[in-house]
Amino acid sequence: MAELGPNSVLPATREAITLTTADGLKLVGELALPESGAPSATLILLHPNPTGGGMMDSHLYRKAAWRLPALANVAVLRFNTRGTTSAAGTSEGEYDKGKAEGQDLAAALAFAQSRNLPNIWLVGWSFGTDVVLMHGNVDPVQGAVLLSPPLMWSEESDLRKWAATGRPITALVPELDDYLKPEDAKVRFAVIPQCDVVPIPECKHLWVGEKFVRIAWNEIVKRVRPELDELTWTWDGPIQRWDDLAGRLT
Repeated sequence: MAELGPNSVLPATREAITLTTADGLKLVGELALPESGAPSATLILLHPNPTGGGMMDSHLYRKAAWRLPALANVAVLRFNTRGTTSAAGTSEGEYDKGKAEGQDLAAALAFAQSRNLPNIWLVGWSFGTDVVLMHGNVDPVQGAVLLSPPLMWSEESDLRKWAATGRPITALVPELDDYLKPEDAKVRFAVIPQCDVVPIPECKHLWVGEKFVRIAWNEIVKRVRPELDELTWTWDGPIQRWDDLAGRLT
């Protein structure tokens, strides 16, 4: 068994995809699937604010795509919302403070359904949590996990709609977050009785460090695949390494 490092990339079937929105935009994305067999669950990832550098390659999300298909047998669908650029390319359109991004999420959901992907959960990070809260309370979504929710663009009315449907929702709130700290989050999310607010000690808004990457995805997998034991972050099999300087696998 080898211990996984920050740039470890495990086996998966990875496909560059294009999502088409209802208003005709083409969005850049990637679908990572378990190397063999059907996935047990699907994660659709909504990235942080592109005006601050957020994109589908933000570190928590690319590590999910690198590891979770193998470790947890889940499909990982990540994409650049409108006007967002990453190494995979630039999505058409312009940033809209979470409003038109609802069409981007709808396109991702339609794509997941077209591929018959099962047990679909949404994961939002920072700005992405507001997109989830504003637009993600729809079928076939099973539930959602929010990383560092700022509650900046969504409104209380959005939260009350989640309360009404009863869809499970978890907010992972860093102790040292710049925008919304755990005690304030408990007050704000109290309008959603089924929302589990989980403080993350010593963590900051950007979840920097391998320790916090593992905490984030253990908490998420615990909800999406509760029948699994906690991930061990070791792997007995082939491992590749992503070289940031070269921009390729080694």
